[in-house]
Amino acid sequence: MNEHPPKIYGRLARLGGHESPFGREFDSLADIVSFGLAPALMVYRVVLQEFPRACWIIAFIYLACGALRLARFNSVAANHHGTNNQNTFTGFPIPAAAGLIASITLFLLWLAEGEHQLGNWRFVLPPLLLFLSFMMFSRFQYPSFKAVNWKTKKSIPRFLAIILVLIFTVLNYEWMPAVLFLAYLLYGVLRPWLSREWRREIEEEIGEEPTAEPLEQVR
Repeated sequence: MNEHPPKIYGRLARLGGHESPFGREFDSLADIVSFGLAPALMVYRVVLQEFPRACWIIAFIYLACGALRLARFNSVAANHHGTNNQNTFTGFPIPAAAGLIASITLFLLWLAEGEHQLGNWRFVLPPLLLFLSFMMFSRFQYPSFKAVNWKTKKSIPRFLAIILVLIFTVLNYEWMPAVLFLAYLLYGVLRPWLSREWRREIEEEIGEEPTAEPLEQVR
């Protein structure tokens, strides 16, 4: 008889060391709604509905790529017997893709001076949706942030720097989140051309522990 308590999956589960196959599937279902369906419907509502022939195709491509990515993530996790301690993602993570879409939309609204209409700037969103669909299946490596937990130790200067970045982001919420998500996107593109020392220095700043040959994730 299994006497272990029920387990959940996700950031809280990883922090507590409790994960399960059911939690992994349920977490992926929540992710496809939050980070796949919601951004696709948002872009559709903002701009794509003006193009009846292309609207559903673009939104569906993004949603399908997100769903396939999460399915591949679960397959890799199952092949590793549920262990998921890799420190890099292969391809742009779907939560970051959704965050980039939302932050770019917020930035465009800010450029429109709060008129709640994006004007011609709204046409940036459909190509961005397609580009992120491609990036989710690319081979670029991204830090997973999963090495960050309650036991992560940071020096005082690094801790203060993180606090300052958070405060600056809150004070400039109209555009700073877009800058952060774009920086994360570009880092994965530039990472193969960075030296191992530079990668180690950068990723240690965010709590990662780079290995000589990082294992892959697809989330």
